[in-house]
Amino acid sequence: MKALVPAGGTGTRLRPLSHSLPKALIPVANKPVLQHILESIRDLGVTEIGVVVGHGDTDIAEAVGDGSRYGVELTWIRQDRPRGLAHCVRIARSYLGDSDFVMYLGDNMLPDGVGDIAAEFATTRPAAQLVVSRVPDPRAFGVAEVDGDGRVVRLAEKPARPRSDLALTGVYFFTPAIHRAVWSITPSARGELEITDAVQLLVDQGHDVRAGRYQGYWKDTGRAEDVLECNRHVLASLRPRITGDVGEECEVTGPVVIEEGAKVTRSRIVGPAVIGANAVVEDSHVGPNVCIAAGCTLRDVRLSDSLTLDGAVLSGVNDLHGSIIGRHATVVTPGRSTARHRLVVGDHTRIEVA
Repeated sequence: MKALVPAGGTGTRLRPLSHSLPKALIPVANKPVLQHILESIRDLGVTEIGVVVGHGDTDIAEAVGDGSRYGVELTWIRQDRPRGLAHCVRIARSYLGDSDFVMYLGDNMLPDGVGDIAAEFATTRPAAQLVVSRVPDPRAFGVAEVDGDGRVVRLAEKPARPRSDLALTGVYFFTPAIHRAVWSITPSARGELEITDAVQLLVDQGHDVRAGRYQGYWKDTGRAEDVLECNRHVLASLRPRITGDVGEECEVTGPVVIEEGAKVTRSRIVGPAVIGANAVVEDSHVGPNVCIAAGCTLRDVRLSDSLTLDGAVLSGVNDLHGSIIGRHATVVTPGRSTARHRLVVGDHTRIEVA
């Protein structure tokens, strides 16, 4: 089996972060979403992975390399512009060959794993097996209607009146039967080749299409609030580890990771929290649910439920909560801030808060 990871989306809901940072590289627990996905696929025993990226996009390839550090082998597949998930399958045809494959969307987190569904697919080998999850309000999702034997009978994209509460999670297992289907559909009203249309065609043609129910945590990391929620979930299982320099006057409570080269002085760190390599934290209160990326500097800051990306600088901000601060961004206060702030700051941006 191979894997296909569409990771070329523009991430409009994550602006201004996604103006300069592909959404697949947004960090959760100080690791890019894409890294979490590659590791999840590897844990299925799949090591050959094709990653679909935008034409000319080099950030993702530079960030994850050839995949060897994660125990996988990556092949980069270029897409001139987003044309839909079925188009990703079309352009990956020569890479996928006649292999069965798992398609795992590059902005979805399923940290509890889909190993049981993968095993079911390998045993029964339907034309397609969709990973679905029960949701309280299916109207915002692709929805699968399933019969009593677990066979998919109908798919609907964001239906106004859902006939099922089983949402598509963005993980699909396919046999080569999908290739003829993706070449037999036409673009949808939004101008894209929809994978749901291709799967519906398989259903209409009498192919065996099944739904595997995922019981664990699932989040589409398409919005800042979703990234922060997912970060909280992943940090809940954090194992403490301190290899950096923590001054005697500091207080560290709860599960905390302080990585090599980090320096923490006169500060309180409340877990779960991660302080990245070579970060500097002085006279600050950090946590809970905070991830400080490598090379960041925090001075006289109170920060909770937030992420700072590589090289960010924060100074004098008394109460920053629910925020994401981009790479090499600077957030400062001319005096000392007393208000609570909730910010999403793009890369290389400088802002002053009152």
